[in-house]
Amino acid sequence: MRHDFAAAEPRWQAEWDRRACFVVPDVPDGSRPKYYVLEMFPYPSGKIHMGHVRNYTLGDVVARYKRARGHQVMHPMGWDAFGLPAENAARERKIHPGKWTYDNIAAMRAELKRMGLSIDWAREFATCDVEYYGKQQKLFLDFLAAGLVERKESWVNWDPVDGTVLANEQVIDGRGWRSGALVEKKQLSQWFFAITRFAPDLLEALGDLDRWPERVKLMQANWIGRSEGARVRFRLQDRAEEVEVFTTRPDTLFGMSFLAVAAEHPLAAAAAARDPAAAEFVAECRRMGTSEVAIEQAEKRGYDTGFRVAHPFIEGASFPVWIANFVLMEYGTGAIFGCPAHDQRDLDFARKYGLGVTPVVLPPGADAASFAVGDVAFTDEGTSFNSGFLDGLGVTEAKRAAIARLEAVGQGTGVVNWRLRDWGVSRQRYWGCPIPVIHCEACGVLPVPAADLPVKLPDDVDFSKPGNPLDHHPSWKHVDCPACGKPARRETDTFDTFVDSSWYFARFCSPHAEAPVVRDAVDAWLPVDQYIGGIEHAILHLLYSRFFTRGMRETGHLKLAEPFAGLFTQGMVTHESYKSAEGQWLYPEEVDFALAADGSRSATLKGGNAPVTIGRVEAMSKSKRNTVDPGAIIGKYGADTARWFILSDNPPERDMEWTESGVAGAFRFTQRVYRLAATALPGLPPAGAPVEAAEGAARKLRQATHRTIAAVTEALEGFAFNVAVARIHEFANTIGDASGDLGAARREALEALARLASPMMPHLAEELWSLLRPDEETLVAELPWLEPDPALLKAETVTLAVQVLGKLRGTIEVATDADEATIFSLAEGDENVQRSIAGRPIRKRIHVPGRVVNFVV
Repeated sequence: MRHDFAAAEPRWQAEWDRRACFVVPDVPDGSRPKYYVLEMFPYPSGKIHMGHVRNYTLGDVVARYKRARGHQVMHPMGWDAFGLPAENAARERKIHPGKWTYDNIAAMRAELKRMGLSIDWAREFATCDVEYYGKQQKLFLDFLAAGLVERKESWVNWDPVDGTVLANEQVIDGRGWRSGALVEKKQLSQWFFAITRFAPDLLEALGDLDRWPERVKLMQANWIGRSEGARVRFRLQDRAEEVEVFTTRPDTLFGMSFLAVAAEHPLAAAAAARDPAAAEFVAECRRMGTSEVAIEQAEKRGYDTGFRVAHPFIEGASFPVWIANFVLMEYGTGAIFGCPAHDQRDLDFARKYGLGVTPVVLPPGADAASFAVGDVAFTDEGTSFNSGFLDGLGVTEAKRAAIARLEAVGQGTGVVNWRLRDWGVSRQRYWGCPIPVIHCEACGVLPVPAADLPVKLPDDVDFSKPGNPLDHHPSWKHVDCPACGKPARRETDTFDTFVDSSWYFARFCSPHAEAPVVRDAVDAWLPVDQYIGGIEHAILHLLYSRFFTRGMRETGHLKLAEPFAGLFTQGMVTHESYKSAEGQWLYPEEVDFALAADGSRSATLKGGNAPVTIGRVEAMSKSKRNTVDPGAIIGKYGADTARWFILSDNPPERDMEWTESGVAGAFRFTQRVYRLAATALPGLPPAGAPVEAAEGAARKLRQATHRTIAAVTEALEGFAFNVAVARIHEFANTIGDASGDLGAARREALEALARLASPMMPHLAEELWSLLRPDEETLVAELPWLEPDPALLKAETVTLAVQVLGKLRGTIEVATDADEATIFSLAEGDENVQRSIAGRPIRKRIHVPGRVVNFVV
């Protein structure tokens, strides 16, 4: 009586495909409400990992459940296929990145299909398909025509060896992460999407995303970064210029002790032109990583330019201008004023270089005559002091007064500032979507004519030289100008791969259309009803997608602004880590374990006695080798077991630990469920036998069945998949323990078990259904969701606590409709209660319905 999963799972997958169970039209037919389920699509690295298994299992449970609940469900799959890893593989392995990518897609598709996902594979595409990126080029040109695209100079991290722009995160200790070359700051002409145009709307609309996690909304709000403050213009002494600073704390201007500018600021360039030491410091700053983490961790350093600025409020006062390595040109104006007493970074800088520290915000209850700042800046609310006309004002009032004075003297204005910057999308890479523009010396920068789209990547590229292969291709970049016909050149930059993933969800609605999207299809299917993916994409991918839908709305491609109505961020899959005596990370399959009498575990290297250190439970990662191969797990235990265990351990938003014992336990459960049906089969009445008149044990089993239906439904509706698993476990135990004359109640229970488990273990569900209903043509995947009988959900008895003088002395079980006389009689008859009363007269009887009986003696 064993469930042969190795034979059953591919058989049912083939049957689902044969019947096209999961295929839906491009435009919903309107007979059922639509439901769009989408998991963040994967990068085709070549193998799926346990994070994929968890992500796609969660989505598949939602898709199968919603389909059974009567929705027309779209559940597509694709591949985020452009990017640097493929290009690096091409260089290292001497193969074309396209071959590497498509080979990986084929391998991963096969592995995902083994999971039994209810995917509409007819919608599949990869972002490196010319049919996809050609439509992306059309969108770009539409955005360009609508004023949502701009070409401008910007400072970038430049790797002189690889000849490419690097993201901040790719600069490690001032060097390119791949080449190891010292990275330079360089100004380049780059293409930008005007995401800042939508900053107010992107922020305000977060309040309407009521099915998004609060922490994701908070992260996006902080990234967009609305702040009210002032732009202050400081006049330079001995120069006919001003330096503009944005500050959210104009109330602290009286605490100023310096002004600092970024290494790329024009004032830094002026200092560098006359001072070699300043020029060397600027060069040093340009070699430093510019990510927020790098800035925070780096030692705060500066260089005094010799320039000074006049204070806008203090007559005759002036302060030094420094170049500082913690000021970035891309944030604000590239200049700050330093108020060390009330900003920790400014305080550290001031202490390092012996600059003044004047407190100007007095903490509540502090003495103005003695208050001073030591090594920790005071950053909380307080009252202005040492601040002239601001003295005695609270922070809010002082800000308003300071702004009013700045505007009155013509040295500033109140403004709303945004942390968000326009999205630079140019990348000096081959394996990406070509940016469809042409550069002509006579006509300037022109869009590629629509008739000439798509601009295809050339296949014959040379990766032996550093930099972008498109730059040194002998012919691809040379074209005639579409306006004047003279020789011109193509844009050789390609798009940031975040562009590819910013609209793919819309393309899924009509993946084979000649236009980027078909309005009827995209307007019918969007928004995505349930989007599922990792918290690591909380900011950039989700924010860029929100921008893209707004851009597509402005260009007439769709009607909505928000792409994802519901968002779920799942936790990581974790595992123990292991290290050899030599300090090398080991894979779990390289380790043997022993269990001591006291329950402690030890580990040795497989095939020997060399000791192994059992480390912490951490997120699975290739670097620490604490990974488990999903293919090996499915081969050993089956896809349903992997799915069941991945759902059972923790709430899906939390991390879950993968253990061999846990997955083995899940496998035993699948076999037990199969045996429950197989062993009961000979004694079951025919399918459809009436069960309404069941009494006694049969009625209790029916009650358990319908209460489980209600409980599992509630759990699935609330994304509490681990709770649904637990309820099904309990139900299986109830069925196994049930005895007596059960009749059709046992059949009903077993059939319900199959159908309730089907979103989580779809292959086993079909196998059970085929056992229980061998003549049934309909698959479980095609059946509606079960509805509980309200009459069987009602409790027929209730357990009451019985107290004597307020102390618990026993419990009684009574009918829910029992009268008080019956309840008091049963309670008084309990032996423990009798001993506690000890023959004393009962002075008062108290009954709290459904909860407690209390006797006062």
